[in-house]
Amino acid sequence: MPDAFEPKIVAFFCNWCTYLGADLAGASRLKYAPNARVVRVMCSGRVDPQFVLNAFARGADGVLIGGCHPGDCHYQEGNYKALRRFRLLQRLAEQMGIEPERLRLEWISAAEGDRVRTVINDMVEKLKALGPRRVGQGPDRPVKDLAEVS
Repeated sequence: MPDAFEPKIVAFFCNWCTYLGADLAGASRLKYAPNARVVRVMCSGRVDPQFVLNAFARGADGVLIGGCHPGDCHYQEGNYKALRRFRLLQRLAEQMGIEPERLRLEWISAAEGDRVRTVINDMVEKLKALGPRRVGQGPDRPVKDLAEVS
């Protein structure tokens, strides 16, 4: 019997809010899917679009960006910058053939450990429904799994 598909998620979490929310979830022993690999960034506004594209290029099935709620950014307007970049990334991902559900931006504060659990579990379920990300699709190219490309 083939192994069930387990999506790989790269999560860029703001140091001051979402990362602390994930820490709270762990300290509170809230159980959530282990599919996300967290990359701690000082601010969600510091997530360069190239980081996201690199994550997809290296085999991520989904990318989650977590930042402070609007108006609560430690760096005043970093989360607004993250939102502008996210909208750009959505358009770019669509042009590259990446489904919109594979890229997600969430505002999660340090006190919302339960929300971290909910968001990660929800994203894992949506990615499982989508299946593994495919690359190489086009009229003159066959579809390949990411594992076959590397």
